[in-house]
Amino acid sequence: MNSHANKMRPVIRQLDESAANRIAAGEVVERPASAVKELVENALDAGATRIDVAIAKGGKALIRVLDDGCGMTGDDLPLALARHATSKIDGSDLLDIRSFGFRGEALPSLGAVGRLAITSRAQGFEAAQIAVSGGRIGPVKPAAGNRGTVVELRDLFFATPARLKFLRSERAETQAVAEVIRRLAMAEPFVGFTLTDEDEGKLLFRTDAEQGELFDALQTRLSRVMGREFIDNALPIGAERDGISLTGFAALPTYSRGAAVAQHLFVNGRPVRDKLLTGALRAGYMDVLPSGRHPAAVLFVACEPHAVDVNVHPAKAEVRFREPDIARGLVVSALRHALAGAGHRSSTTVAAEALAAARPEPAPRAYQASYAPARPSGVAIATSLAFQAPGFAETPTARVEPEPETPAEDAPLGAARAQLHENWIIAQTAGGIVIVDQHAAHERLVYERLKAQIEANGIASQALLIPEIVELSDADAQRILSIADDLAQMGLVIEPFGGGAVAVREVPALVRRLDARALIRDILDDLADQGASDRLRARVDAVLSSMACHGSVRSGRRMSGDEMNALLREMERTPKSGQCNHGRPTWIELKLSDIERLFGR
Repeated sequence: MNSHANKMRPVIRQLDESAANRIAAGEVVERPASAVKELVENALDAGATRIDVAIAKGGKALIRVLDDGCGMTGDDLPLALARHATSKIDGSDLLDIRSFGFRGEALPSLGAVGRLAITSRAQGFEAAQIAVSGGRIGPVKPAAGNRGTVVELRDLFFATPARLKFLRSERAETQAVAEVIRRLAMAEPFVGFTLTDEDEGKLLFRTDAEQGELFDALQTRLSRVMGREFIDNALPIGAERDGISLTGFAALPTYSRGAAVAQHLFVNGRPVRDKLLTGALRAGYMDVLPSGRHPAAVLFVACEPHAVDVNVHPAKAEVRFREPDIARGLVVSALRHALAGAGHRSSTTVAAEALAAARPEPAPRAYQASYAPARPSGVAIATSLAFQAPGFAETPTARVEPEPETPAEDAPLGAARAQLHENWIIAQTAGGIVIVDQHAAHERLVYERLKAQIEANGIASQALLIPEIVELSDADAQRILSIADDLAQMGLVIEPFGGGAVAVREVPALVRRLDARALIRDILDDLADQGASDRLRARVDAVLSSMACHGSVRSGRRMSGDEMNALLREMERTPKSGQCNHGRPTWIELKLSDIERLFGR
C-alpha cells in the first residue's frame, strides 16, 4: 500500500490556494443542495427577512440566492472570498458560536469549483460586484442593486468534473434543494422564502414571513411546510432541564411514516442530523410504534453555545453535547410525557383511510340526473323509524345493546350501542360513531397497568445459580460497568470479574431464557452508536406486552353493554390507549358528515 517504500524520500510541497480551496470544497459542497444551504445560511446571518432562491438543471447550471440583509461594501468583497475570513466570530472563543456560519470556507470553496459572482450593497454605500471562476478572482467593479446581496453560482463543479459523475438526476437534486429550503424555513418562521426552477419557470416553494408570537408563528410555518394534517395530529412539546430546553411538535403514534423523512431536529436553530437526538426520538416512541414505522416530529433543542460543539464537521450537520445524557434524557422524557398526556387520541388520518377504503357503488346515471331527494328533518326521521321497527332493540336475534340509563354520547368515545362479530364495539358520539377493536384496546389497557405496577414496585430479579462470565475488552467492560446501576434497576445485575470480564449475577425474572452474553454485546453496540441503550427495557416491555396480550379480552367474546362502556371509559383515562402494543390504532371515529357523503347525501 505504501508507494514510496524502498524508493526515494517524498518531497513535502505547499499546495497553492486554488488546490486547497478545491480540497475544502469536497468537504463543504457535496452537491448543489450543500451550496444552497451555505448561501442561504449566509443570508440568514446577514439578517435577511426575505430570501429568494432560483436554480437551473437541479442547481448544476445555476444557483442564485437573493436576500435583503445588511449587505457588503466593495472593500468587503475580496475578503469574503478569502479562506477563513469571516464576520461571524473573532477567533477568541470557538465555542461561543451564535450564527449559522463561522468557518469562512463556503464562498472560497464555491468559487474554486464553479463560476461565482457576488453583487452586494450595504446601507449608505454604492453597490459593488466581484467574480471568481475556478479559483481565479477578478477585480471589484461598480454595480447596480438594492440593499442586500445577490450570489450567483453557475456551472457548479466545472473545475472538478469528476465530482459531476457522482451527482444524481436533475429531479433528485432539485428535491434535495427543496428539502434544504424547507428545513431552513422551519428554523426561521419570521423569514420569507421562495424557490424557483428557472428551467420550467415554476415556483417550487413559497412562504411569507409569519406574524405573531414565536410559538404561534412556528405553528403556522410548520402547517405550511409540513402540511396542516401534521399539525392537526401533533402534540406540542415543551420541557427544560439543566439549562437545555426542548420545544416543537411530535405527531401521534398512529400518524407514523414508512421512513424517517418527517423527522426534523434543530439545535440552537441549526438543522442537524445527530445520532444521539434521532436515537432519543426513537426511544421516546419505543412501545407505541409498529416495526418498520417511524415517528414524525419537529423538535428544537436550545442551550448555551458553550454546552454544544457545532464545529465537529465542515458541513456543520453534526453536533456534540457537553452533557449528552441530559440532552437525550430530556428528549425521551418529554416525548413520553406528551404521548401519555394524549390519552386515547388517535390520528385523523386513520378515519380518512377507513373512509377511503369504503367505496360506495355509484348510482345509475339516470337516477343521478333526475333524483336528488331533500334530506328529511330530524323529527321526520325519528317518526319514520318508530313506525318502521318498533321494539327492534329488544329483538332476541339483534346484537344491539339497550341504551344505558345515563347516555354517554358527550364522552370522547361515546356510548356503546352494539358489538359486531364479537370483536368490534360500535359507540355513538355526539357527532358520529366510534368503532373500537376490543382486543387491541384491552391489550393496551392491561399493558399500561402492568407497566405502572413495574414502575411502582420495581422489576424483580432472579439470581443465577452459576454466574455467567462475559469476556470483553477493557474499554467495553468499563463502558458496560458505567451503566451497571441503570441495568440493576431493570433486573440485570453485573459486576467486574477481573481483566476485561464481567459477571452476570442476576437477570430479570420476567425474561426467561435470557442470552445475557448476546444482550450485553447488543447494549454495547447501542452505547457505541448512540451513547445510550434501551435494549433491556425493550426486552422487558416485550414480555409485558405478551402478558397483556394473553390477559386481555379475546376476539370472539360477547360483552354486555356495561362491559363495553366500562372499556370505553377506561380507554379515555389511560395513556397511549389510542394504539395497541404493536402500534396499530385501537379505534376510529367517523363523523356524520363523512358517513352522509358515503351515501351521497
